[in-house]
Amino acid sequence: MELYGIPVQTIYLYTLIIAGSLTLLFLFFGDVFEGLSEAIPFLNPTLVLSFFTFFSASGYIGETVFSLSSLIIALLSCLLSVLLVILLHLFVLVPLSSAEESLTYREDDLRGRLGKVITAVPVNGFGEVLIEGIGGTISKSAISFENEQISYGTVVLVVDVKNGVLSVTPHEPL
Repeated sequence: MELYGIPVQTIYLYTLIIAGSLTLLFLFFGDVFEGLSEAIPFLNPTLVLSFFTFFSASGYIGETVFSLSSLIIALLSCLLSVLLVILLHLFVLVPLSSAEESLTYREDDLRGRLGKVITAVPVNGFGEVLIEGIGGTISKSAISFENEQISYGTVVLVVDVKNGVLSVTPHEPL
C-alpha cells in the first residue's frame, strides 16, 4: 500500500528513525525539557516518543513479514505500542521516579533521629554528628540544644534543625 505515493514501509522506517533519534536526544538532554512535563502533565515526552518508536518499529516489521492489510497491521501495531508503553510506564518509569526520591532527605526528616558525636560539641560552639540510616550515613554540624558540652562518642537525639545545623541533646535510653 502507498500513502501519498510513498510506500507504507518507508513511512514506518522514516518514523522509526526520527522517533528513535528524538528518544535518544531526549535521553541525553532530558533535563533541558524538564518543564514540558510540568506544562502538559498528561503527555510525558518519554512515553509519547516511545509510543511512536514502538508503533513504527512494529508497523515496519509487520509490513515486511506479514501479508495482511496495511490497516490491520497499523491497528495491531497501535495496540502493541499502547501495551508496551503502559508496561514501560508501570515497570520502569514509576519505580525509577520513586527510587530517586527515596535516596534524598529533607532536614525536617532528621528530627527525632539518633546520631553519634564524632567531633565534640563545646558550650556555645559547633561539633559534628553522624547519623546512620538505610540510605547511608549523614554527617552534619551540630550544636547543643541545652547549651552544654557533649563529648565524643555520645549518642544524641536530634531535637531541631535550623539552617543545616542540628540541635542535639544526649540520648538516655529507657
